[in-house]
Amino acid sequence: MKTTKMFVAFAAALISAGSYAQTVDEIVDKHVTALGGMDKIKAVNTVITERSLAVQGMEIPTKTVLVVGKSLRNESTIMGNSMVQVVDDSKGWMIRPTQMGGTGEPEDMPADQLKQQIASLDPFGGLVNYKEKGNKVELVGKEKLDKKDVYHLKVTSKEGTTMDEYLDAETYLVSRVKVDMNGQSGEIDLSDYKEVEGVKFPNTMDITNAQMGTMSFITSKVSVNTPVDSSIFKKPVK
Repeated sequence: MKTTKMFVAFAAALISAGSYAQTVDEIVDKHVTALGGMDKIKAVNTVITERSLAVQGMEIPTKTVLVVGKSLRNESTIMGNSMVQVVDDSKGWMIRPTQMGGTGEPEDMPADQLKQQIASLDPFGGLVNYKEKGNKVELVGKEKLDKKDVYHLKVTSKEGTTMDEYLDAETYLVSRVKVDMNGQSGEIDLSDYKEVEGVKFPNTMDITNAQMGTMSFITSKVSVNTPVDSSIFKKPVK
């Protein structure tokens, strides 16, 4: 009798675990569908985004050129000076204006900053194709966020980095991400999703941490699969 009870308990645990995993995959599948579907997502090779960054009373125009999974160039204009951040084939360089403590010349990107920028090579986040990427996803539960129901998912990358993602329970789009930023916890609120070539992108992004306060990025234009000149990612030679 004891053996039978143990078997029943073990079977029940397996069924429960299977249901839990299925629930995670069901939510992720709906998230992928909400973005536009896997076929549309996989068809995205380049993304060019033009934004305006509002910080400390200033409006800073920013342009991001992304070759998915390979190269990234962010360029901002601050008080007439260009600030550039580039990742290309897992290497990074940047140009910081002298007004921001830089030299105004190309320099290698610090390792911790490079790690964060490399994560940006994937514009659709750790949930899309999470198994193929080696990520683990845990459903923490259904919660309230700004009076709306959200699914709280904990995503752990194959490198061991964790972040909390909150998916709107109605749209299945990400509304908030909590992540470690330079040793401090930070929040990224995403909203105003708009469709470009069948794929949804957030047009408003508010980034908040204790050190910087809140920075708001407002997107004015997103272009998908526009040809990109690879020379813009090469570090200039003095």
